[in-house]
Amino acid sequence: MDRKMRPNSPRTLLALLLLAPLLAGCLERGQPTMVDTSGDDDAFCARSHAAGSPDYVNCRKDRDVQRANANSRADKRQRNLGEYMLNNPTRP
Repeated sequence: MDRKMRPNSPRTLLALLLLAPLLAGCLERGQPTMVDTSGDDDAFCARSHAAGSPDYVNCRKDRDVQRANANSRADKRQRNLGEYMLNNPTRP
């Protein structure tokens, strides 16, 4: 049997072991893992409003809007930085 045709050769397994961590890093690109902050929002809003009341619901909505705005600002800063780096390359 030809040595190159064996799928489970030690060389193949070693190559897969070395490539697996590099490929796993590709899974981390894109949106970061979402963190559940509903407990923090609940505790914050429950301090000043009764759970289920209209004021409590408004407080939770306001917290969601604030978080969305913060995420939007962070995304915009990241895009602006990328554009700046593309338009102003430095030569070592």
